[in-house]
Amino acid sequence: MHSVLPFMLAMVAAIVLLEMWATKLKIAYPILLVLAGLAISFIPGLPVVKISPDMIFFIFLPPLLFEAAWSISFNEMTKWWRIIGSFAFLVVFFTALSVAVVTSYLIPGFTLALGFLLGGIVSPPDAVSTGAIMQFVKIPKSTAAILEGESLLNDASSLIIFRFALIAVGTGQFVWGQATLSFLWMVFGGTGIGLLIGWLFVQAHRRLPTDAPSDIAFTLIEPYFLYWVAEQLHSSGVLAVVVGGLYMANRRLLFLNATSRIRALSVWESFVFILNGIVFLIIGLQLPQIVDGLRSRGIPLRTAIGYGVLVTGVLIVARIISSYTAMVATLIFRPGVASRVSTRKTRWVLPLLLGWTGMRGVVSLAAALAIPVAFDNGTAFPHRDIILFITFIVILLTLVVQGLTLPYFIRHAGVFAPIADEPEETVKKRLKLGMRDHTNQFLRNKHENEWKDHAGVQKLLQHWEEKSNNTDEDWMNGTTRTLFLEMLESQRQYLATLNKDLSIDEDIIRGQLYQLDLEEERWRML
Repeated sequence: MHSVLPFMLAMVAAIVLLEMWATKLKIAYPILLVLAGLAISFIPGLPVVKISPDMIFFIFLPPLLFEAAWSISFNEMTKWWRIIGSFAFLVVFFTALSVAVVTSYLIPGFTLALGFLLGGIVSPPDAVSTGAIMQFVKIPKSTAAILEGESLLNDASSLIIFRFALIAVGTGQFVWGQATLSFLWMVFGGTGIGLLIGWLFVQAHRRLPTDAPSDIAFTLIEPYFLYWVAEQLHSSGVLAVVVGGLYMANRRLLFLNATSRIRALSVWESFVFILNGIVFLIIGLQLPQIVDGLRSRGIPLRTAIGYGVLVTGVLIVARIISSYTAMVATLIFRPGVASRVSTRKTRWVLPLLLGWTGMRGVVSLAAALAIPVAFDNGTAFPHRDIILFITFIVILLTLVVQGLTLPYFIRHAGVFAPIADEPEETVKKRLKLGMRDHTNQFLRNKHENEWKDHAGVQKLLQHWEEKSNNTDEDWMNGTTRTLFLEMLESQRQYLATLNKDLSIDEDIIRGQLYQLDLEEERWRML
């Protein structure tokens, strides 16, 4: 324990430093983390990191998916549900089928069932990698929502394929009737369990006398509970977490107060950042063990790398074909939506860019590690080492090659300008004006009907009437903002001086400092 703890602390420190370096270089931090893990793995004398698949699936995956469900725009997902659903289910199946056919023909000893197993492992693009890369390029909200929604839902469909393929490899047969019923239960059962438990947690937050710390503690155990219950009922734990997370995120204003929302955001950002960093470092650290497994089986490293490059190529081509198929289907069946993509260049270059977005990551690693070393009868699982190595190569190549080149392609393709969303500043201005008018009318009604002679209400009404009559340029320009932020800093210095007086309760000082922090954040968001 004492030898592993410093190593784990060093990993967290490395994650923080690499993330800062990645931000400076303007590249997605998962890329640097995987490469760093790969480099660290060759340092002699370091502890061997042995990862249990249960740890990846149960400890890492539920909170990562839950946080992604809270972050995504539910309205955009609803708007683009057809293409998200097709990419999350149909494209995943097509990709797994393509990998199965190619590998069963070209890799000696590979059966169609093993090919489907590998296809289920490497077919889902990673939500974390996609989100990290999208931070450095400007794309429309609709495109971002499609990519994030697909990455969120395709984990469930790929793991369903993985489970069925694992059964087929172990038993040597595939019963279509039983598989169909199991598939339906996984999909609809996981969805129902997610909705039911999500509703129960919402009621618990609303009815129990919770405060911010207890609300945050609840949110930390909720994804694990969703996943565990669904898995115990032999349904899809991943789908239950995603659906439950979406349900709760869409109702966050109903059961979480402002303090809980503000503090939970900071806690979850840090928690998920560390989890992501550890997982991507682990991906790189696994290579020496995987290579040792290949050598023990007598498989040449060059041959294994060739298989990995082959499967990566199949994944990219299958995704590009799927993207063009989706574009053609949209042109035929939904010309009104397709008309938003005004130029011919945009219509035929955009699917190519979408096809280049399939970076793999956490789910692929977890699924590959979940392959048992041997069956229940003691027979070794066939080609396990080569499947692990191919998965590693796929993750590495898609993250590094596609991840590094995608921002460049997006910037120079010139296809997003014609379909750009409404400028963010315009939307913000419209919302703020609407809120002022709404608040002014609300206070006027209160003053006239309930608090007509109340001096405080009259003063508040006058304040908002003055605010409504002013424009942003009058009172929220750069000079005013700079002065206001300097004023807040001066107030902090004053409170810090007061804090030296031992007769003043420091908790009161800290509360006032927290209010100043909230005010500064509000002004920075304006």
